[in-house]
Amino acid sequence: MVISSESEAETEANRSFVVPPFASTCYEAARTSWKASYEHPFLKALLDGSLDRLRFRFYQMQDARYLEAYADACSLISVRFSDPERKLWFVEAARLALVVEHELHEGYGRKLGYSTTDVAGLELTPNNRAYQNHLLVSCQQGTLLEAVAALSPCPWLYAEIGGSISRLVPGIPDSHPYQEWLAMYADPSFVTYTNELLGHLQFLADRYNTRAHHRAAAEAFTLSVRYELMFWEQAWVEQDWTGRTEAVTKTCEKSRQSSVYEEQRAG
Repeated sequence: MVISSESEAETEANRSFVVPPFASTCYEAARTSWKASYEHPFLKALLDGSLDRLRFRFYQMQDARYLEAYADACSLISVRFSDPERKLWFVEAARLALVVEHELHEGYGRKLGYSTTDVAGLELTPNNRAYQNHLLVSCQQGTLLEAVAALSPCPWLYAEIGGSISRLVPGIPDSHPYQEWLAMYADPSFVTYTNELLGHLQFLADRYNTRAHHRAAAEAFTLSVRYELMFWEQAWVEQDWTGRTEAVTKTCEKSRQSSVYEEQRAG
């Protein structure tokens, strides 16, 4: 995406979020995890430029696969709308997710030494797989309100981070090692996108206007915010299945030993 050359006043105006009542309710429910993202060492190091290149490479490759699932989620949501305009909005959102993936990851792929083939063959981290499953299950089994609620934290959080970039990294110098990433998410168009998405969320909150529906949607939103925080973490520790497998194996072994002990006592 091309960063616009509008005036500073116009840029700040375009960075203004319009947060409808239900989106505000969801945000309050997820506030703790939302704020924790800003304190995560991965994001802090990314913003100040000190992030290790291998960690960023790990993040980028996992993010490419996540964006594919995000596009799938948007496509699933579009099928469920009967209103042609809303249907088209989510079709375009699916296309945009893939365009962003291509633009950002093609450039960094050349710099960091990975290809589209590498991304396609990537093993998803436990956190990434769980997040994708949450999105797709929400879109297939939840109400449309739950589906859009689960989808909303990703663009909203990134757009908010993008707004912070203009304050934390003024001018985004070309010398910054992650200049392209910062420039993309600092683009005011992401705020426009988020505002439109939150408008769809409010439309559905009015349509599914029961306490049970709203509670389920707020839970789906909150879970996505938690997964966003976990996404920073999986990149920071370069998560794989080894540690999880070892932990499960130890747990199973303890359980087996306990069963044997109980059998011996009983005998």
